[in-house]
Amino acid sequence: MNTLSLHLLIPTAIHLRSSRAASPYFPRASSPSSLRITSSSNLRADDSQSIESQTLEVLEWRALCNQLSPFASTSMGLSATKAADIPVGNSPEESRSLLDETAAALAAMEAMEPRGLGLSEILDLSEVVERAMAGQLLTVRELCAVRGTLMAASSVFEKLRRAANSDKRVTPLVKILEGCDFKTTLEHKIGFCIDSNTSVILDRASEDLEIIRSERKRNMENLDSLLKKVSTKIYRAGGIDRPTVTKRRSRMCVAIRATRKRLLPGGVVLSVSSSGATCYMEPKEAVELNNMEVRHAYSERAEEMAILSILTSEVSAAQSGILHLLDRILQLDVAFARASHAKWMNGVYPKLTKTVDMDDGDITSLAVDIDSVQHPLLLGSVLGSSSNGGSLFPVPIDIKVESRSKVVVISGPNTGGKTALLKTLGLISLMSKSGMYLPAKNRPRLPWFDLILADIGDPQSLEQSLSTFSGHISRIRQILNIASENSLVLLDEICSGTDPSEGVALATSILRYIKNRVNVAVVSTHYGDLSRLKDNETQFQNAAMEFSMETLQPTFRVLWGSTGESNALRVAKSIGFDGRILEHAHEWRERLKPEQEVERKGSLFQSLVEERNKLNLQASKAAALHRDLMNLYRELEHESRDLEKREKALFKKETQKVQEDLSSAKSKMQKLVDEFESQLETVTADEYNSLILKTEEAVADIIEDYCPKNLLLTEEEGYTSDYSPQAGEKVMVTGLGGKLGTVVEEPGDDETILVQQGKMRVRVNRKDIAPLPRTKTTETPNRSLRSKRQVSMKELGSVLQMHSEPVRIQTSKNTLDLRGMQVEEAIYQLDVAISGRESGSILFIIHGMGTGVIKELVLQRLSKHSRVSRYEQANPMNHGCTVAYIK
Repeated sequence: MNTLSLHLLIPTAIHLRSSRAASPYFPRASSPSSLRITSSSNLRADDSQSIESQTLEVLEWRALCNQLSPFASTSMGLSATKAADIPVGNSPEESRSLLDETAAALAAMEAMEPRGLGLSEILDLSEVVERAMAGQLLTVRELCAVRGTLMAASSVFEKLRRAANSDKRVTPLVKILEGCDFKTTLEHKIGFCIDSNTSVILDRASEDLEIIRSERKRNMENLDSLLKKVSTKIYRAGGIDRPTVTKRRSRMCVAIRATRKRLLPGGVVLSVSSSGATCYMEPKEAVELNNMEVRHAYSERAEEMAILSILTSEVSAAQSGILHLLDRILQLDVAFARASHAKWMNGVYPKLTKTVDMDDGDITSLAVDIDSVQHPLLLGSVLGSSSNGGSLFPVPIDIKVESRSKVVVISGPNTGGKTALLKTLGLISLMSKSGMYLPAKNRPRLPWFDLILADIGDPQSLEQSLSTFSGHISRIRQILNIASENSLVLLDEICSGTDPSEGVALATSILRYIKNRVNVAVVSTHYGDLSRLKDNETQFQNAAMEFSMETLQPTFRVLWGSTGESNALRVAKSIGFDGRILEHAHEWRERLKPEQEVERKGSLFQSLVEERNKLNLQASKAAALHRDLMNLYRELEHESRDLEKREKALFKKETQKVQEDLSSAKSKMQKLVDEFESQLETVTADEYNSLILKTEEAVADIIEDYCPKNLLLTEEEGYTSDYSPQAGEKVMVTGLGGKLGTVVEEPGDDETILVQQGKMRVRVNRKDIAPLPRTKTTETPNRSLRSKRQVSMKELGSVLQMHSEPVRIQTSKNTLDLRGMQVEEAIYQLDVAISGRESGSILFIIHGMGTGVIKELVLQRLSKHSRVSRYEQANPMNHGCTVAYIK
């Protein structure tokens, strides 16, 4: 048995043609009504299909599904979205599952691009499988497409599993493909037999094919060698300009001049050139080899057809698994399309509720609570434009339906947005059922509706002899026949187009009929009497479309709980209607509505609207001010933390430097002591003094290296406590960081000295002045100066003590500003600040100069306070600030 039969041969079976297995979310139907919004089976089929199809058409559901098309990665997803054949949940659980899949796709998109997932490499194999089921032989390219799709699907599954391991939110996508048969065996068989890169059947597909191709190759080599020799012989005999071997009529031959055919006795002419000058002849020696080539070619083709037939039967046998896998891939592709669509329009995850909770005791709770929702199609047209800089985004609206309300009556002017509100509510209800995010803010909350039924637009039909009113009533009858307690009913201009009195009566009866038979019904009307139903029945709720009396234009905002007016007469006046006509209209309105409260109610309503707008403006300004203050507070707090971190880091760095210097000094000193002791054992009496002197100088050098120079200035060096510089003398101004200055005036009674430093003259305290250090060349031998070796470790200790003092860095947290305060308040604030400071810290007290009263009281209080170790001016340039050192 050949290799092919070992690997691929399967028992013969009768293959029955079957269609793709139906997905729980993908109804397999071609009519528009295939997008079922309910699974109820006890409804009137004709009315149900008719009104549902009309609702989908009115709400423009197909146009919304087409918004998903650019985000689909596969041809199957593209076809499904264009045909509005996307999954719709038949229960709250299924819709929530679809929403979870969308959320999982968004999470996966954070880690990888949908295109990088490899969905675009998956092809729709439904037609290929159908051809295989029909017994038609699949081509090499079709088999390669099957193998490539199976490999891509398996790769997608592995990528999702890896993503789910790092992010559990991706798990719902993994579950879609779990349990699918990726037909790995079939994929391996096709790969074993066919080279997908070149679309060529490989020799290893069967032993017979390998033998046939080997014999054909060997025969072709012999034939080619023979013809080349013959052609060369003809060329040498002058029978042709150059040796030519070619194929004519599927047989190999040589070219020869027609006048020299005698050079090939017994040859067969297969073809003649168009001019008749050249003949293409098959030499008699090549006839058998050509016959052998034809037989090998037929054998090879027959073997290849046998291989393709076996692989086709394999595909036919795997049809159910392949179609099921394609369904799951389609579901996955649509989930990613919904996720990309949500990201495109900045959508949010809606919360679906199965039933309204009537036992929570809160009559103000909302069954529908949606903030700032925009019509998806209007928003998509703006986002999809090439340049939306001049495009106007649709006005966002709030939808607030109380939990105890069953019927919402919306009133207001024409072109005020009532119809757009109904369409928006119906469309977003369909979107939430289909697992799509909503173009709203915060967390939208709405019930899950089994049916969305709408009577919007003009349903008149000349063919059915229906007027506008008759068309509306016919559609409402169908809605009432199929609506259930979980349905959403949308009625636009209920019972309009007939006598107002009869229209109001019929509309009132209809609304009272459906209030206990549906989940939510939203109706728009110009009948004011319908808005009064709320006065006696709690199951009704009013809403009004806002109308600006200043601009006489609608604002497209919804005022929930309010009642609006049509404002027909005011609109007519604004467009320049004849005044006499309007005057008569006002008279007729007063006759029809004799109560004088109508105008008063309108004025009161307008004043309330204006007051509400003012309050909203003030609230927005207060919110903006609060936001700015909080931003400033956070900025200052961040800077304060930064200063504290820098202060601590600087103190830590200085402390570490001192510790390193001390360790280094101790190490050098210990080394010096060890050397001194070792040399002391061998030194003679004459060398003893020399060793002592050398050691003392080494000790002095170490201390000088690790002590600041200003600590080595002692009274013996000329810096005494009663040092009094002379005018014109160069001095060191320690209060200015040790800079060089010139004395301008000698010290006065206030112990201050006028010093010039550069171009600036400064009056500083006498204690902040130090003489210039004398150099070695100016030292006199008769001065009682201590030698460097006489510097004790006590001076080194003073260096460490100096470095342990707090760092004088002024921040907002260690500064107290007393300027402008009363005396009692200033002393109180000073005591509070000192008590609140940590031990070992400092406090900058800004008291200013002024009359000097606050400064004097501050200095007196600091001198007596038990927590203050000492105090001094912040610097010689600032007499209005004192630094207190806390114990």
